[in-house]
Amino acid sequence: MKNLYALAVLLVYSMCTIAQDKAPAYPLITHDTYLSIWSFGDGLNQSTTKHWTGKEHSLNGIIKVDNHFYRFLGADSKSYKTILAAADEENYQASYSTKKPAEGWKGLNFDQASWMKGKAPFGDDQMAKTKWDTDEIFYRRKFSMAKKSTAKKYLKLNHDDNVMVYLNGQLIYQKEGWVHEYIYIPIPGDALKTGDNILAINCKNTAGGRFLDAGIVEEGPLAANVINATQTSVSVNATNTSYTFTAGGVNLNLTFTSPLLLNDVNLTARPVSYITYAVKSADAKAHKVDVYFGASSNLAVNTPNQPVSVWKNTKNDLSILKAGTVEQPVLQKKNDDLRIDWGYLYIAVPTEFKAVQFIGKQGDNINAFKSGKYPQVPQAINVKTQDLGTVIPFGTVTSKPIEKYIMLGYDDLKSIEYFGDQLLPIWRKSATASFEDQLSAANAEYSALQAKTKAFDAKLVEDATKVGGKEYADLCKLAYRQSIAAHKIVYAPNGDLLFLSKENFSGGFINTVDVTYPSAPQYLLYNPELLKGMLNGIFYYSESGKWKKPYPAHDIGTYPVANGQIYGEDMPVEEAGNMLILAAAITRADGNTVYAAKHWEVMSVWADYLLKEGFDPANQLCTDDFAGHLARNANLSVKAIVGLGAYAQMADLSGKKETATKYRNAALEMAKNWQKLADGGDHFALTFNDKNTWSQKYNLVWDKLLKLNLFPKSVYKKEIDYYLTKQNEFGLPLDSRKDYTKSDWIVWTATLADNQADFEKFIGPVHKFATETTSKVPLTDWHETKTGTKTGFQARSVVGGYFIKMLADQWNIK
Repeated sequence: MKNLYALAVLLVYSMCTIAQDKAPAYPLITHDTYLSIWSFGDGLNQSTTKHWTGKEHSLNGIIKVDNHFYRFLGADSKSYKTILAAADEENYQASYSTKKPAEGWKGLNFDQASWMKGKAPFGDDQMAKTKWDTDEIFYRRKFSMAKKSTAKKYLKLNHDDNVMVYLNGQLIYQKEGWVHEYIYIPIPGDALKTGDNILAINCKNTAGGRFLDAGIVEEGPLAANVINATQTSVSVNATNTSYTFTAGGVNLNLTFTSPLLLNDVNLTARPVSYITYAVKSADAKAHKVDVYFGASSNLAVNTPNQPVSVWKNTKNDLSILKAGTVEQPVLQKKNDDLRIDWGYLYIAVPTEFKAVQFIGKQGDNINAFKSGKYPQVPQAINVKTQDLGTVIPFGTVTSKPIEKYIMLGYDDLKSIEYFGDQLLPIWRKSATASFEDQLSAANAEYSALQAKTKAFDAKLVEDATKVGGKEYADLCKLAYRQSIAAHKIVYAPNGDLLFLSKENFSGGFINTVDVTYPSAPQYLLYNPELLKGMLNGIFYYSESGKWKKPYPAHDIGTYPVANGQIYGEDMPVEEAGNMLILAAAITRADGNTVYAAKHWEVMSVWADYLLKEGFDPANQLCTDDFAGHLARNANLSVKAIVGLGAYAQMADLSGKKETATKYRNAALEMAKNWQKLADGGDHFALTFNDKNTWSQKYNLVWDKLLKLNLFPKSVYKKEIDYYLTKQNEFGLPLDSRKDYTKSDWIVWTATLADNQADFEKFIGPVHKFATETTSKVPLTDWHETKTGTKTGFQARSVVGGYFIKMLADQWNIK
C-alpha cells in the first residue's frame, strides 16, 4: 500500500510541474559539500554524473525492456589500463638532472650515465620522494612495449609549473602554468612504438611549489550495445528532480529526492537520498522489465587512484552495498577542490524488491546485467575503482505503473574538526548507532517523505510565484538544494547547533561570515535555528578569547577543519555589519531578544567599532573581495549604518533605552550625511569621492526588511530607477567598474523596488542567465551580464539569498 500511495502522489505532482525545466546543471544527490552529485547537461544520459567540483561521481542507470537495453542515467566513465605506471600507482625511478643537458637529451640513445636517479614524484612538498628545489628539472624514463594495441593512448601527467613533454624525441605536450592533479593528454598515434621508448620531460619552476610525475595509459573497454533511452522531460523542484523517458514500449519516470525539509534538522542532516523508478507500458502491451543502477566507488575517494574496499550484506530487511577507501584518513585533508576520502558510501534496496547486488568494474557490471550472469563475490578488498551494481526486477509491466526505489547514503564517521574537537554526525548519538539504522529509518519513512517533499515543493512554487512571478519561482527552485548542500550540520561540544558553510570554489573557507550574510534569507524563512547555527561558531571564536580583534573574524578555517581564521586579510566593517544585521534578523524572526542577550557583550564591541570606523570606510575589502580593495565604499558604509541601526533596535527591544537612543541617533545622522556624500544626482555613487561611479546598494535591503527607517524611501526609489537604465541582457552589473554581477545581490537590490513589476524587470535577465548560460555547472552566483557566462564560483550557498523576496513577504514588508 505504501508504494501505491507514494505513486499516486508522484503522478499528481508530475502533472503540476513544468515539463522541461532548464538549469545550468541538475541536482541529483544533494546533502553536503561532499555528498553532492549533479548532471552537468540537459540530457541525463548524455554525460557522466559529477561531484559539484566537476570530478566524476558516476551513477549509471539502464533499463532492460524485453531483452533490449536502454541507458537513462549517466554515461560510461573512462577507464584506463596502465602501460607505464605513474608514482600514484607504483614506486618507480627515473633519471634526472637539474642542469641543462646536451643536445639530444630527448632521444632514446642519449648517454644519461652522468644523470642522477631518483624515486618519483619529484618536488618540494610532502608528496615528493625526490627533492627538487632548483628552477628547472630534466627527466628521462626508458620503457618497452611488447605489443602496441589499437586502444587510444594517453599521457598521465601532474606538473608544477611549465612543462614540455617528449616521447621518442617528439614534442607531445607543452603548457605554461601548473595543474593540481593528474591530467590525461591524448598521445599522437605515431609517437609510441613497439619495443624501446623514451619519455623525456623538462619542467620549470616560475613561482610557488614544484612537482613532476608522469605515466602512460590506454583506454579500457566500455560496455557495448547499450543505446540511450529518449528523455522526454525534466523537472527541477526544491527537493526533487524528475525525468521521464521512453524506452522500448515503456515509459520510465525517474525521481531523485533529497528530503531536505529545513523544519526538521535531524532529517536534513541525515545523508540519505532516494532514487525512485516508476515504470508502465506505453503501448498497451505487456513488457518484461529490469532496472540496473550502478554507483562508482569514486563517490568515496578524493582521487580515483586511491585503493578502496567494497562489501555487500543484508540487514534490517535491506540489501546493502558499502564502499570506502582502504586508508580512511578521517579529517586529514582540507582544501577547496576536494572530495571526501574517508567514511563509507552505502547503496541500499528493500529485500522485498528481490534485487541482485554485485561488485565489479563498471563495464563488467553492465555486461553482467546484459548477460544475466552476476558475480557472486561478497567483497573486494584493496582494489581500484569499482561499481556498486544493483538490478531490480519489475517483472511484467502493463499500463498500471509499478514503482520501486533505491537509497544512496554516506556515513562520514566524523564530520568537522572544530577548535580541536572532531565532531560526529548528529545522527550518531551513541557508540552503538549504525548507519544501517539510518537507512532502515529512511526506508520506513519513504512514502511519508515522498508526500511531504512534493507538498513542500508545490508550496514553495506557489509562494514564490505569488510574491515574485514564475521566473522568480524558477530561481528559488534551483537555489534551494544547492544552498543547503554547501553546509554541514553538527553540534559543538557546548551543545550549540552549527550549520557550517564551505566557500565552494572561492577559497574553501568554513563558516565565512560574508557567505553567511547572503545565504541567510533561506534559513530565516524556513528555520531561523539554522541561521543561528551559521553565527554560533563566529560568536564562540570571539567570546572564547581565541579571536581578540574588535570586529568578527572572516572565517574559522578551511573546510572541514575549523580551528581558526585562514583568510589572509580581515574585513572589519563588512563582518561587523553582517553579524549585527543577522542577529537583528534572528531577533525579528524569533519575536524575542534571547539570542541577542546571549551575545550582547561582544556585539557591543562590534557596534563601537562601526561607530568609530564604519561610516567612511578605509581602503579595505568587502564581501565582493574579487573586485579588490576600495576606500570610501558607499555600499559598505550603508552596511555599517544599517548594522548600527540593527544594534539599536535590539537594544530597544531589550529595554536598553539609553543605548538604543545613542546608536539610533548615530545611525540616523550617518544616513543623513551619507545621502549628501554619495549623491550623484540621479543616483548614489560607488565611492564618496567619485560621483561618476555607481553600484548596487544591496545592503539597503535590511533597512527595509527590519523597518529601521534610517533612509527615506526616496533613496530606494532613486537607485531602482537608475539601475533600470543600466541592465544588460543577463542582468544588472554589480557596479560601474565591470560588466560582471552577483545574482544574489541583484535579487536583494530588486527587493528594494516598491512594486512587483519593477522587481520582475530585474529577475528576468537573471532567469535568462540561469536557463541559457553555456557554463554548464551548478549555478554560479558570479557571471558576466553581456555574455551570460560564468566569471567564477559555482555551487555556493549564497544563492539562498534569492529567498529574500519571500522573506520580505513573510515579514509583511511592502
